[in-house]
Amino acid sequence: MAKHTRRTFLRTAAIASGAALVGTQISIAEDPAKRERKNKGKIFKANKGGGIGKNYDGMVKKLEQYKTLGFDGIEGASPGIPDLVDLNKAIAKVGVPVHGVVDMVHWKERLSSPDAAKREIGRAALAQAVKDSKTIGGTTVLLVPGRVTGPEETHEDVWKRSIIEIRKVIPVAKEQKIKILIENVWNGFCETPEEFRDYVDEIDSEWVGIYFDIGNVRKFGKPEEWIRMLGSRIGKLDVKDWGKENGFCRLGEGDVDWPAVREALAEIKYTGWATREGGDKSLEDTVQLMDELLDL
Repeated sequence: MAKHTRRTFLRTAAIASGAALVGTQISIAEDPAKRERKNKGKIFKANKGGGIGKNYDGMVKKLEQYKTLGFDGIEGASPGIPDLVDLNKAIAKVGVPVHGVVDMVHWKERLSSPDAAKREIGRAALAQAVKDSKTIGGTTVLLVPGRVTGPEETHEDVWKRSIIEIRKVIPVAKEQKIKILIENVWNGFCETPEEFRDYVDEIDSEWVGIYFDIGNVRKFGKPEEWIRMLGSRIGKLDVKDWGKENGFCRLGEGDVDWPAVREALAEIKYTGWATREGGDKSLEDTVQLMDELLDL
């Protein structure tokens, strides 16, 4: 199916269900105002929240903003949260969870680095991120396992070195009951769903899974095909759109086929968090687009 913007959906609802748009017949059932919101209560919307506030009052204000807008939660960063105790107090006051954290060290001090000292820094940062996520009531840490940079950091190097370091942190993840979720990014690594599946399977731990980025993968293939291949390994979703002509863009305006993504998520019976990474016209716009495109 060709891509459709929110405006296209609404316009289509006003005309006959057989009207053609960009060479594609659009059913009136695809009007988000008429579709059943099948994922409401199953998929929960959040936003990346590294800038979550500098102190307790700021954190309360930020969480209240997200609550008012209709977000179910927010995602934090480690390091990046000024005071975990203050954040816990703010979460308790507002009732909006911080569902996990992003490991903010993984890109610079990579687990795939040829430098053993840098790998150790990355490993320690991952272990700390696991503990930080537990402290604030989260369930996961988002991890990029490395980056292919050349002869000293090949695809095979990233695979082998990162698995060794991740396995060292699994006992901490198990103790804290926090999952390490590997994200697919433009790092030259595992650019097919088969590779990504096999990489996670080789780690072979219930405490390691996939943080699937819908927009990132569109450069290499169809997200719906990846979703079906990765299946229950997917623990959480990053929500982005991407197009050959406009790069990362407003949700619904790239090349992601959202009806196909919804269908694939239903097939694997996905439930859990979907977190917007990037920006739309406004946070209000993001809430509306996520509701429409993911049937929330």
